[in-house]
Amino acid sequence: MFGNREDAARQLAQALGQWRGRQPLVLAIPRGALPMGEILAELLDGELDVVLVRKIGAPYQPEFALAAVDETGALHWTPGAGPHAADPVWLEHEKLAQLELLRRRRERYRRGREGIDPAGRVVIVVDDGLATGSTMVAALHATRARGPERLICAVPVAAGEAVERVRPYADEVVCLATPAHFHAVSQFYREFPQIEDEEAERILARAAKPAGSGR
Repeated sequence: MFGNREDAARQLAQALGQWRGRQPLVLAIPRGALPMGEILAELLDGELDVVLVRKIGAPYQPEFALAAVDETGALHWTPGAGPHAADPVWLEHEKLAQLELLRRRRERYRRGREGIDPAGRVVIVVDDGLATGSTMVAALHATRARGPERLICAVPVAAGEAVERVRPYADEVVCLATPAHFHAVSQFYREFPQIEDEEAERILARAAKPAGSGR
């Protein structure tokens, strides 16, 4: 049980301590992982940015991820799901809706700033937990295509099956706990507030400030 995302991030930073001094790029999956990413970047002397992906929930059970989509439009299916799991017209509509949301988030979060290039860098992709792993797979796949030197998946807690699913997409997986009875990420946090876009914007604006500017 983690007290909150800050507690989880500080514990993750200890597990990732070997990368301090390598100026790692921490890529947080919005929105829940952004407060964690900010702490990790600070404690590891790295930089913070986002990797934009979205879950596609089942039509009648939106909390269950059928798949996740990255900014290229590629779908990454949850094991046991696939194109057969939903009406193709609904699926295409949902994918386009999520891509439009990603476009709006990119504009809102970056405010005209260029994203940080992960090429040749140690990159840590962080989320607050993995249930199916679909979103993390999409994030790792999209990041790998941009040529990082080393790609690390970092989460405080995950279902065991999700850890095994993401492992082939990363050079290293750092997961602090894989409880046997896993139902939802939120059950492993005493405090698990929703992170709104306004807070995400503030975090990324602070991260974009040059060193010595009062951050």
